[in-house]
Amino acid sequence: MKRPLTAITALLPALLMGCQQISPSASAEEYRDRPPEDEVVYFVLPDRFANGDPTNDLGGLPDEKLVSGYDPTHKGFFHGGDLAGLTAKFDYLEEMGITAIWFAPIFKNKPVQGPEGGESAGYHGYWVTDFTSIDPHFGTNDEFKAFVDAAHARGMKVYMDIITNHTADVIRYKEGDETGYAYRHLGEYPYSTRGDVKGEQINEGFMGDQVMTEENFAKLTDPSYAYTPFVPEAEKDVKVPAWLNDPVYYHNRGDSYWEGESAVYGDFVGLDDLFTEHPRVVAGMIDIYGDWIDRFGIDGFRIDTAKHVNPEFWQRFVPAMLDRAKAKGIPNFHIFGEVATQTVDPALTARWTRIAGLPTNLDMAFAAASQGVVSGTLPPSAMARLLEDDPLYEGGAATGLRLPTFLGNHDFGRFSMFVKQANPDAGEEELLSRLMLGNAMLFGLRGVPVVYYGDEQGFVSDGNDQLARENMFPSQVSVYNDNKLIGTDATTAQDNFDTTHPLYRQIATLAAARKDNPALRHGMTRVLTADFEGPGLLAIARHDEKSGQRVVLAFNTSAEAITRTLAIDYAAAGISLIAGDCPAAIAAPGAVTMTLPAFGYVICRLDERAQ
Repeated sequence: MKRPLTAITALLPALLMGCQQISPSASAEEYRDRPPEDEVVYFVLPDRFANGDPTNDLGGLPDEKLVSGYDPTHKGFFHGGDLAGLTAKFDYLEEMGITAIWFAPIFKNKPVQGPEGGESAGYHGYWVTDFTSIDPHFGTNDEFKAFVDAAHARGMKVYMDIITNHTADVIRYKEGDETGYAYRHLGEYPYSTRGDVKGEQINEGFMGDQVMTEENFAKLTDPSYAYTPFVPEAEKDVKVPAWLNDPVYYHNRGDSYWEGESAVYGDFVGLDDLFTEHPRVVAGMIDIYGDWIDRFGIDGFRIDTAKHVNPEFWQRFVPAMLDRAKAKGIPNFHIFGEVATQTVDPALTARWTRIAGLPTNLDMAFAAASQGVVSGTLPPSAMARLLEDDPLYEGGAATGLRLPTFLGNHDFGRFSMFVKQANPDAGEEELLSRLMLGNAMLFGLRGVPVVYYGDEQGFVSDGNDQLARENMFPSQVSVYNDNKLIGTDATTAQDNFDTTHPLYRQIATLAAARKDNPALRHGMTRVLTADFEGPGLLAIARHDEKSGQRVVLAFNTSAEAITRTLAIDYAAAGISLIAGDCPAAIAAPGAVTMTLPAFGYVICRLDERAQ
């Protein structure tokens, strides 16, 4: 079936003008040598991507929804996607220009949890019980090894999503009830008493969790200082490795309210919060994740809920992982943490590179800026300010080149949703143009572009979390299937691996341009102009010192055409189009004139005059 609308398809020649054909991925011998900033990452929830082996849909469990967690008609349960499905779609990913695959956690999860009537399944992977095994809904450890090997054979890297902050919700408290447990503070419920400050003296000689020595923590033997934790008999041995079954290795202070000390010590929506100050927990997590590097030769970690773990943990964990990777012959192991925010505040994410030693973080501030700027709710200067704040990161502006950037995700919602919500009267062509403008920023501005699965097919979420986790293979979920996708006549009720979709083709073109132009990967940023009021123009220059290449990029976030003359390098004798749809020409030494259509963009290479 021919899906793209005629009017939309007509936009493609302009988008492709001046670009080289899509380049093949790097050979298997070269992929290890690529630095993180050279990657194009695809983030996927395996359960929602492709069902390659229907025999594992139940995860080896009885065919009962609240036991197996499988219900393809419910947005909060397993749908059947697996490793076999991912492996079968390598051609689809490679043609799009993807060089690294990051997937949501695939460790064995608690299949179902939640209060009666409000249950959902661990299809997303964040309710881990066994940190050493692949969840049977997705496949086996051997299948994962085959997947990693197949990716590497194509020159693609594999990034695992890992969790050290918490496990599945297994521990119960004798006080209160299962509908929730109010957080109990360190001051009111110290480690030295059972219950509140008036309780029985316990854990004699323990000097608090800031003394992170084995000798000190050997004196913390009773975990009932806040609540009285216990593990139901049926789940007493469910966690692997076995040490994870002991409540002494958890904070046990009740539910986080996301502020103050509760952000580190509280249970994340009821999930068992690990005592990450404890030396046994630190050593245990190093062993767990180091073993995944040793056994499978993976290429990086995305760290879930990184800001909910004490900084001292990361100061030990990160160097240990980098050492294990180097010993395995992986010199460019990419570690990026999740420091969640929905504001244009790079100081928050930068802070965790400085206080905790995280090499990079997901650039949440970039997502917020791009959503606002492309939607027209923020002026272009919001993105300019974000880029100019890169020196805040540990390592300075160079660290900005390695920050994974994205437009939308599985937690907050899809980029298309933010654009539509801000522009409820926009037509199909305007929405598509705005999405393409966002993609151009994602691939042209500094950072490592991350494509959220389905965005290349015009998926539109109805909200965050479960509402932004649609199927790529035919869906049976009504709240997914009633959405009309952008740039196509399809819905999620159909298979959506259309390599002719205009967004898929644009991403492939931008990925090729990025691969062929080092300044788009390594170039430092200089803002040329950024309008401060309303939608308007953002223009930047990027210079890669090693290759000498200079590029100029401009983005029009308004509904009107813009012509502007910009200051550029005086050595520029000419200008060559890399991607985009606007005329640009040297107006005089040190100046270039550009005319961008509504929601248009341009990426140009500066050709220097002979000296």
